[in-house]
Amino acid sequence: MAEETKFQMYKGFPLVRNGNTIYYGNMYDETVANLNIQHTKTENGLEVADKVQVILMRTAQDIDLQDMVVKTSTRESLYDALDIANIWLTREN
Repeated sequence: MAEETKFQMYKGFPLVRNGNTIYYGNMYDETVANLNIQHTKTENGLEVADKVQVILMRTAQDIDLQDMVVKTSTRESLYDALDIANIWLTREN
């Protein structure tokens, strides 16, 4: 029997990270957020994101790439990026 994969969750939505890209949301929903960490800085010995691009995109496979992007924004911290992504996902889904 296949083992079920468990994801990290944030405010009810799964988080999946691959390098500097974080996917936030359920791929079975209408939209998902793509967070791209564009720049980091070091604070107290830790690397912290200080520029994150947030892209709300549709998950349907039968649409053109041009129509996939619903909204975009740039935030100055990962927390702010996750916060706006959560608001968008809650409203859209």
